Amino acid sequence: MIVHTPAIVLKSFPYGDTSIIARCFSEYQGKVSLIVKGARSRKSPKSAQFQPLSYVDIIYYNKPNRELQVLSKVNFRESWPKILDNLRSITLSVALLEITEKTLLDEDPHPGLFKALVATLRAFNESKADPNILFWFYECALLTHLGFQPNLENREFPGLTLNDPNAGPNSGLILASLLAEDIENLPTDEVTPTDRKIIGDYLWTSLRYHFDGLSKIKSMEVAKKILAD
Repeated sequence: MIVHTPAIVLKSFPYGDTSIIARCFSEYQGKVSLIVKGARSRKSPKSAQFQPLSYVDIIYYNKPNRELQVLSKVNFRESWPKILDNLRSITLSVALLEITEKTLLDEDPHPGLFKALVATLRAFNESKADPNILFWFYECALLTHLGFQPNLENREFPGLTLNDPNAGPNSGLILASLLAEDIENLPTDEVTPTDRKIIGDYLWTSLRYHFDGLSKIKSMEVAKKILAD
């Protein structure tokens, strides 16, 4: 079956002498791994097209039960160059890609989450809101679309009690607004240092509770320092 879908590149790495393997979050097929033949040859533009954060249209031949699919064609769909000019934005954006890669199952579509990721990265590029707010917005969207929407009134889980999300001056209001998943109406409440700590800890603890392997995300250690600043 031939698949044609928008996708965001989550990560890529060399394969053989001239090819790469790219792991992408696609709108219609979910997370897929592609062999991009000849991408590392001198005249090929595909290496640039499969850098993390690239937003592309891909066409590939999908064979069920095959771990790696073979890319046929790729084109840039949209570019976000301003993310790369801001250390805070690039660090948080890369952390979001790693979290997405670790939490999604292969070929398990989540078109709503895909749209939330596109909207978040576009907002980073446009400096549309505080980077912390955008990062938390996507964490909320990821938890919601993967079946674990936070309930701010319920902190108790087997083996875990979450910190009180309402303990900060504005933390509860900010989280409630983010959970509405409306990126055009992000919260404008003041984010105090206490709010940053409470919101960051609450969402990251929730993610780590529901998904294995997130403690190994190296970029998150840097991201947590930025989120607390």
